[in-house]
Amino acid sequence: MATYKEIRGTNIEVLSSDPSNPITGQVWYNSTDNVLKGFYDNPGSWATGGTLNSARGNFAGAGIQTAGIVFGGQPPPAVAITESYNGTNWTEVNDLNLGRMNLGGGGTQTAGLAWGGLAPSPSGGPPNGNCNQTEKWNGTNWTEVNDLNTSRRNISGAGIQTSALGFGGYQDSGGPPTSEFFALTESWNGTNWTEVNDLNYGKNNLAGAGNSNTAALAFGGNHTPSPAGLAQTELWNGSNWTEVNDLNQARYGVAVAGADSTAAVAFGGFNPPYTAITELWNGSNWTEVNDLNSARSNIGAAGTSTAAIGFGGSYPPGTPRFNATEDWNGVSWQETADMNTARNTAGMGTSTNAIGAGGSVPPYTGIAEEWAVPGNITKTISTD
Repeated sequence: MATYKEIRGTNIEVLSSDPSNPITGQVWYNSTDNVLKGFYDNPGSWATGGTLNSARGNFAGAGIQTAGIVFGGQPPPAVAITESYNGTNWTEVNDLNLGRMNLGGGGTQTAGLAWGGLAPSPSGGPPNGNCNQTEKWNGTNWTEVNDLNTSRRNISGAGIQTSALGFGGYQDSGGPPTSEFFALTESWNGTNWTEVNDLNYGKNNLAGAGNSNTAALAFGGNHTPSPAGLAQTELWNGSNWTEVNDLNQARYGVAVAGADSTAAVAFGGFNPPYTAITELWNGSNWTEVNDLNSARSNIGAAGTSTAAIGFGGSYPPGTPRFNATEDWNGVSWQETADMNTARNTAGMGTSTNAIGAGGSVPPYTGIAEEWAVPGNITKTISTD
């Protein structure tokens, strides 16, 4: 068997402290700690976490990998189920007062907000009732608070429990495809929704970013029931929406990472066709950067504009869902460890500690997976 010197070209070094920039495969003896150490590059990995108690998709969620919450969703009829995650297991907690799917949501595990969505019809038929109900979560119970002024589903938004913005969306008329695609914007101050100035363009299935009701970004989406996507980008300053520079690629169903209206990364989506295009927003312009390795839509996303992950997703109907995971370092995407189960999914957390929960395989699933910390790792080999 080859010796370390034969492999690396040098003997194991004896050092008083760990080297500042070791390379993968390097081994050294730390004379201060009296331990043998090695260094390797860990691309990250998925580990199957606790499974949701109720298999479903099209829900809303909030929080982080070790303290998350998901609520609502489907399969039909829409449900009110709420589940809380402690980093190991999902626990069913008190339900929403109104079951619904395609709702807006935000906040944290102990201070959440749910608004709008699509609720079951009073007759028990298909879930085709647009709703305006808003509910607050205090870590134990949901409480009905003041409604949105206009009922709708697929409403996008930004913010937290005490300061949020809801915009765009769709209201099914129940008849021919003459449904409204809304430009309506409502601002939440912790107590009431107030109609404020509209988006410049009505749209559905759009993406949003922002951390309050005073600064938000809205982009992409579609304007009619046809497949055509939009490139429009609008910036909210607390009073008005201003049309700013468009996405370079019109699309809807685009994934976004970054909660700040001045810095975001948008990737994937559908125009048609499905796309791998990635664009960076710097507060003024979108810049096309390196593509995803796999074109897809409905991707789970977590992280920031400079450190993100994209996972799962879908391609044309009838084809298998994706399980590919890609890691974004601010410059390019790197394919890393696949999810254990291919699916559309929802994500929360950061690029180093994320969770993908539920979604459609199909059928709907309750599987949750945790993303282990990627990056460079110094590991103790021996204490002898």
